[in-house]
Amino acid sequence: MLSQTEASFRRLLPLLRPYLRQLMLGGGCTVIYVACWPILAWLAGRLIPSIGAGELNKVIQVISIALIVFFIQKFCQFLQDTLLAEPSLRVSEDLRKELFSQLQNIELEALEKMSSGDLTYRLTEDADRVGEVIYKTIQDTTPCLLQLIAVFGYMIFLDWQLSLATIILAPIVALLVSFFGSKVMLAAERSQKQVSELAGLLAEAIQGLPLVRAFAAEEWLQKRFDKEVLLHRQARYKTLNLLALQHPVVGLIEAIGILSVLTVGAARIQTGNLDGQGFSSYVAALLMLIDPISHLTINFNEFKQGQASLRRLREIQNNPREQQDSPNAKNLSNIKGSLNFRNVSFSYNEGNKVIKNLNLNIEAGKLIALVGPSGAGKSTIFSLLLRFISPQEGEILIDSNKLSNLKACDIRKELALVPQNNIVFSGSIKEAIAFGRKVTMDEIVNAALIANAHEFINKLEKGYDTKLEERGTNLSGGQLQRISIARALIGNPAVLLLDEATSALDAQSEDAVKLGLRQAMKHRTVIVIAHRLSTVQEADQIIVLDQGEISEIGTHNDLISMKGPYSDLCSRQFIHQHEDP
Repeated sequence: MLSQTEASFRRLLPLLRPYLRQLMLGGGCTVIYVACWPILAWLAGRLIPSIGAGELNKVIQVISIALIVFFIQKFCQFLQDTLLAEPSLRVSEDLRKELFSQLQNIELEALEKMSSGDLTYRLTEDADRVGEVIYKTIQDTTPCLLQLIAVFGYMIFLDWQLSLATIILAPIVALLVSFFGSKVMLAAERSQKQVSELAGLLAEAIQGLPLVRAFAAEEWLQKRFDKEVLLHRQARYKTLNLLALQHPVVGLIEAIGILSVLTVGAARIQTGNLDGQGFSSYVAALLMLIDPISHLTINFNEFKQGQASLRRLREIQNNPREQQDSPNAKNLSNIKGSLNFRNVSFSYNEGNKVIKNLNLNIEAGKLIALVGPSGAGKSTIFSLLLRFISPQEGEILIDSNKLSNLKACDIRKELALVPQNNIVFSGSIKEAIAFGRKVTMDEIVNAALIANAHEFINKLEKGYDTKLEERGTNLSGGQLQRISIARALIGNPAVLLLDEATSALDAQSEDAVKLGLRQAMKHRTVIVIAHRLSTVQEADQIIVLDQGEISEIGTHNDLISMKGPYSDLCSRQFIHQHEDP
């Protein structure tokens, strides 16, 4: 849990600095707006006795002046709200951008533990709530505080002894608001956490509905959803219940205060210490305090809810970051693609090494297959090569360059990944292949040709401009996989990392993808994670991993003849020695 200081809105002040000029102009309008309140109270003191005395000319004169003051006040209020709205919205925008940027740099291990629904809620609803609090603080809370100071100062000027009776009740109101505010913050934090869990379940449910139907598990899922909705309703009700209790309690204290002032004021008029005109101004000023106090009470509650949201946003920033480039990181270009692991060890948790003293030399242009049981370290090797993680011991080299001395973006340009799952972003097919890189249409088409995707893309109604729906549901798995291969080939990488790119495809789709892969693998170093051993018999070298160590290494036929772990794996999959043509 973050401390109160870490969740303080003061930490957002640097985000307001670029808008200082606009804030000062808005602040100037606020000063004029607030200054009008004591003037209006003074005019009310002149107006009420004149109405009672039937002095029509004086009434018209005072009302005319009051209308001018009202016009000036409301015009300044409009300028204030307009000028101060943009900086607060900009801060919310900048905060959301900053957090998303930081999210992209969080260690993948930490990121994978987070709920996508929870993160979505934090970067949308929580960020919006923080922005609203900033806006209300600038546009409403600050003017209300200044109004209280200005009007109460005028009340002291009129009669400090009468004001003393008013100020006695202020600490009681402040304590009540503070008490309820702390309770509201805790309740709001629980409510927001519950909404995040509900959003996470929704994300899982929407993605997994076909699986739920396949297992006839609709009733089970409905019960889970109903439970989360119930918990959300209960958490939200607790927050609303606190707010419902606070308003009448604070309102009752305010009413007692006003009645007390009227009683004391009547006594002071009777003793001659205050005239009717002064008392009329005083009562008008007192009534002008009710609205800002009400606003401050509401805003304080929203501030506490916003603080809970800010705390949740700050929790994102506390996650470990991906290793940054060293200050003297070198650029990488024109490489051949040889890779070298020297005494590499890595562990996600202390004392549990996933990779143990790995020594491996991979020549440029070779096809290497990584096989072994789950947890053997195959995916970890890919993560080490892409520098998602860094070894605790040893070093990895590409063309004699240490990965730790290179820029991560350069490494990832030369080592392209084709994942097992078809992950594509919505947008056009050409945008999916380019994937944010500045490339020409000829380069996109060339990559698609190599990946055996150009033909089916051209048959689509809009060709490369065809829009991909969310998760690419308007294309088949084989088509999506060929697009991901084309995406990997943009920039002509020296090394291709394949995470069993055909394991989830039918035979026809697999043949089309295999043709794309064969064309993509030419003149490149290729490392394949293989679960189905039938796909790696042509590999130049097969590396068998077991608990982070190399147990066997060689060609398919060599390893079959050794009658070791690889031979056992092959026999389970009914694979025999490959005969040369």
